[in-house]
Amino acid sequence: MCRRFALSMGFVVGMITNEGDEMANDIEANITNLDEHVAIRTEKLRRLQETGNDPFRHVVFDATHKSADIISNYEEGLDVSLAGRMMTRRIMGQATFVHVQDAYGQIQVYVRKDEIGDDIYAEFEDFDIGDIIGICGKVFKTKTGEVSIRAANIILLSKSLRGLPEKFHGIKDPEARRRHRELDLIMNREVKDVFITRSKIIRFIREYLDGQGFIEVETPVLQTLAGGTTAKPFTTHHNTLDIDLYLRISLELFLKRLVIGGIERVYEIGRNFRNEGMSSRHNPEFTMMELYQAYTDYNGMMELCENLFRGAAEAVLGNAVFKYDGNTIDFGKPFERITMHDAVKKYTGIAFDEISFNEAVAKCKEHDIFVEKRYGKGDLLNQFFEKYVEEHLIQPTFILDYPIEISPLAKLHPDNPEYTLRFELFINRMELANAFSELNDPMDQRRRFLHQESLREQGDDEAQHLDEDFLRALEVGLPPTGGIGIGVDRLIMLLTGQTSIRDILLFPTMKPV
Repeated sequence: MCRRFALSMGFVVGMITNEGDEMANDIEANITNLDEHVAIRTEKLRRLQETGNDPFRHVVFDATHKSADIISNYEEGLDVSLAGRMMTRRIMGQATFVHVQDAYGQIQVYVRKDEIGDDIYAEFEDFDIGDIIGICGKVFKTKTGEVSIRAANIILLSKSLRGLPEKFHGIKDPEARRRHRELDLIMNREVKDVFITRSKIIRFIREYLDGQGFIEVETPVLQTLAGGTTAKPFTTHHNTLDIDLYLRISLELFLKRLVIGGIERVYEIGRNFRNEGMSSRHNPEFTMMELYQAYTDYNGMMELCENLFRGAAEAVLGNAVFKYDGNTIDFGKPFERITMHDAVKKYTGIAFDEISFNEAVAKCKEHDIFVEKRYGKGDLLNQFFEKYVEEHLIQPTFILDYPIEISPLAKLHPDNPEYTLRFELFINRMELANAFSELNDPMDQRRRFLHQESLREQGDDEAQHLDEDFLRALEVGLPPTGGIGIGVDRLIMLLTGQTSIRDILLFPTMKPV
């Protein structure tokens, strides 16, 4: 099952050319710039290469089994081959115990000198913690009952020059863990589990939407206008076209154009980019899922959203009720629904529909809320909501009927044109979804865009641009449509118990050191 690997003669010849000598000299010259630990391992590498045993040679190793399967399906005497990283070593005379870690866990390997031979054992003794090795042997249990592999052969597959953090403590500093995610994944199994769960959640979203008849698409990341929401974009330059472009801040406008084109149920899971602040809930690039469904409205989006969240929790946690940040979150019950106006009234006692704009401004001053000149009454209501309501929204709550001032892409509410058919979903004080009955009146949409342009002129650099291409498409005719955007990263935070977005992103944005 396992055989010795040898370098081809062509490779050996290649190693003794002038180019190979120059490379060896470069390595030698740089050793003095490395710390002592790395220098020792680099010297070992040099000796291996000189003897024709380069650990970075081309090797294909046939790993027949996974560590977790060997342990869970124990079979005495089973022949196995396994590859992974050597994590620990305990020498006991003429024998050594090591733990080897693959993608699925760790397993102990028992290596005896008289069973694998003097030459192989001598090479094995020079292996370092962190090296990638291949083992062939038979499964057995030690006297303490630990499922192990009795090695018949062992081979170095790749050399670790830098090694691993101290085995008992791993990497604990959050910044170091995020900057060196590869070490974090090696040393902290629970971290790997978070990202495996992330993958499961995204897979569930796709399977759920595919099952509802939605079609997944991809739309441009580079855009001539940053539209679809209010946010600060990143800019870049296309050399061939000699134009500035924006990294998209939303998936919305292109997806609506596809609904206009006859794709009645469409979604995209993709990265958005916003050149704004960073916090435990905000990263400059993040994953969104947006979908649009013809012939429904924001009520249909609430039903879809609730079913998707409940299904995701049950799929990855096995339960719709779970703990997060010290709170018990219940996805099993129907999500609460309350208008923004009524939520503000509930927590402040102020009924905005019953007071004038000037009275609303006075209320803001009484409550130490800053008022910009460009604000309308709806902006003031939203300021009260953010300050006094969000902190109370622990259980899943749909906040309905947002003011027109902050909802330039949502259809007007038929009972009150100061509001729109828009909702946001809040859980544990976080916004996780934003949805509309989509505005499909091209004349009204143009007026809204022009108002956004006027806000930009007044200093609101997050206001939207007038998008003539989108308006032209809207004039072709958008059917009555419901749309929703879900913050995938925040949903993953909830279902993995992580309170910082940086801990569910493999490589979060960080300032270089």
